[in-house]
Amino acid sequence: MRLTNDSYVISITSKGGKTERYFRDEAGWLKVSMRGRTFRMTAEQVLNHLLPAVAGVKPNITIKVEHRPS
Repeated sequence: MRLTNDSYVISITSKGGKTERYFRDEAGWLKVSMRGRTFRMTAEQVLNHLLPAVAGVKPNITIKVEHRPS
């Protein structure tokens, strides 16, 4: 089992059920927005999106981390 950054998908779901996904591929981090658009991101940008939700600053947000088999 690989436990590297590219082995995970991070999902943030809002109260309305809309989900953003973050994952890493060969070229770096990607965000798939609630509308299905994709954006390249740096690791720092990913943290800037995740940390407020983890800290509880954004209410009614659910974070889910899934392991992708290699």
